[in-house]
Amino acid sequence: MTRESTLRFGAQTDEVTSLLRIVNLVRTGEATTRPEIGRVTGLGRGVVTQRVDQAIDMGFLADGEFGPSSGGRAPRTLRFRSEQGRIVVCALGALHIRVGIASLDGDIIDHSHEQWDIAKGPAETIEQALEMLDGILARHPDVPVWGVAVGIPGPVDFESGRPVAPPIMPGWNGFDVRRRFEQRFDAPTWVDNDVNLLVFSERARRDEDTLDLIFCKVGSGIGAGLLSRGRIHRGANGAAGDIGHVRVRDSDAQCRCGKIGCLEAEAGGWALVRDAELAVAEGGGGALARLVDGGAPITPEAIAVSAMDGDALAISLIQRSARLVGESIAALVNMFNPGVIVVGGAVSSAGEVFLAEIRQRVYELSLPLATRDLQIVRSLGDEKEPLRGGAEMVREQLFDATFPRWFADGRPTITEVMAAS
Repeated sequence: MTRESTLRFGAQTDEVTSLLRIVNLVRTGEATTRPEIGRVTGLGRGVVTQRVDQAIDMGFLADGEFGPSSGGRAPRTLRFRSEQGRIVVCALGALHIRVGIASLDGDIIDHSHEQWDIAKGPAETIEQALEMLDGILARHPDVPVWGVAVGIPGPVDFESGRPVAPPIMPGWNGFDVRRRFEQRFDAPTWVDNDVNLLVFSERARRDEDTLDLIFCKVGSGIGAGLLSRGRIHRGANGAAGDIGHVRVRDSDAQCRCGKIGCLEAEAGGWALVRDAELAVAEGGGGALARLVDGGAPITPEAIAVSAMDGDALAISLIQRSARLVGESIAALVNMFNPGVIVVGGAVSSAGEVFLAEIRQRVYELSLPLATRDLQIVRSLGDEKEPLRGGAEMVREQLFDATFPRWFADGRPTITEVMAAS
């Protein structure tokens, strides 16, 4: 009878509202016993018992261990059944594919990584990602997929899940990325910029509800993700934070986007590789020249490592990149006034060689009030960061944005969830 009653919920009745709140209280850990739920919600003991029984019957909650006693009988804790569904994450980079699966509490269960050129186009790239995901899923019990996150290295219209004129992704403009994943997993899918996934990961790690943060990724390309009072700021068309194509004064460098003088064309990883190869060809020595002599390619990672090892050419390239990136971040600081700036990406792996220059330019060029409490730090550099961020994005969409729409069905469906997005 409970299930039939639940399925009739068509509006935000008091019963539905309290049920939703109780599930989310347990899911977030804010209240994990029946007495705690009663204190937080103000509901009577009988109502709490009834709602908890409904949530258990629907499969959202389960009884856990006994909690500490406050004088009487120890209360039994409740837990959210995070094992009942999976989150699939596909993080596409300019030169790699990273995929993984997570439980509904955001923990990464398994993951895989391969080198890949995003310029191969959407059909071949997505097919490769799906093949990698099939390999992961085959190693684990058959559990329904509740949501999918896809990150791409370019601007995205978040509402439609389509890339918008991505500079380094030929053939991707307007491509319906969401459709292929929804067909494969029969689950709602969200597509976002790859740096936004890193922002979600930082937000989850810091566990601050009202955080103002900028994540600046300096890898092959350059991009930024903006977090305002704990919420991702994507802009009107998904282009917010695309600082890689801000104009650098007096630059005449050709950018991959077709324009002249973009920050990425002067300070991005691919630009550093270009300049390093040119310097070596003109007779430059050191670690990078030895790399070329040994038949190995120069990469942004190799430049960063060589800079940390004291190579003069690599240090000059890294420091110039950091100065230019710092100038663009300073403009964001004056306008956005974040509390934290996190710098990540392959070029930033040069550590303090890179970060010190960014700090200097930001503090020189930003208003004193905007930098008074500002922290500028490196990201953890964990390869699973984009996967955790993708899982967090899906969790936000499922449980914060659309939960009331599909709650009565017991699990999300494409029709209910995407109609609410």
